[in-house]
Amino acid sequence: MKVTVWNENRHEQKNPDVRKAYPKGIHGAIAGFLEQNGYEVSGATLDEPEHGLTDEVLNNTDVLFWWGHIAHDEVDDAVVEKIKQRVLSGMGLIVLHSGHLSKIFRALMGTSCDLKWREADERERIWVCNPGHPIAEGVGENIELSKEEMYGEHFDIPAPDELVFISWFEGGEVFRSGCTFRRGKGKIFYFRPGHETYPTYHNPEIQRVLLNAVKWAKPSANPTPVYGNAKPLETISVKD
Repeated sequence: MKVTVWNENRHEQKNPDVRKAYPKGIHGAIAGFLEQNGYEVSGATLDEPEHGLTDEVLNNTDVLFWWGHIAHDEVDDAVVEKIKQRVLSGMGLIVLHSGHLSKIFRALMGTSCDLKWREADERERIWVCNPGHPIAEGVGENIELSKEEMYGEHFDIPAPDELVFISWFEGGEVFRSGCTFRRGKGKIFYFRPGHETYPTYHNPEIQRVLLNAVKWAKPSANPTPVYGNAKPLETISVKD
């Protein structure tokens, strides 16, 4: 499978704490463990031509990761539409952390995708609420992160097709932190943890979830539906 990891890559240029946590960028950290597990991986960032997502790149991507935060509005609408059409035709999409407000996620969800948030170095416990789901394979009852940004309900998304993880935070909030959706032939997984100043994507349990998500989100071999005016399959009798 061919995986493309898209990252806004702006925090890494401005914040030394982010560079310390991710010296190769958030996309580099994610690409690193994907490559170690046998995937063919390429990176793409906001400031590249067409944001690194040319027709050639998208047409050769089986699963696309998306991490964005401070420059959602700078993503070109034409690129968003191309990604949307690729998802509808079968490409998998994994949206991470603050990507909940990205143009592509909101376009596919049809809602504001807004939520509560707080930065207070809080402990997060990510509970597995669907232990039989492929994305939870090999994960224990929960994953504990010593420091993360809090996201809290209400999370303005459509009801997920499947809820895989629920997070609890030290301050008392809970959050639907692992949600799956299907749009057209494509599969979408939203996964909450991953604030830029914390080394969350170096955590082996978080990596396990994302590796599982790639396998789950890969394109299927199901036939493409045919739309429009259809000829009858059987003979239609002529009625008086």
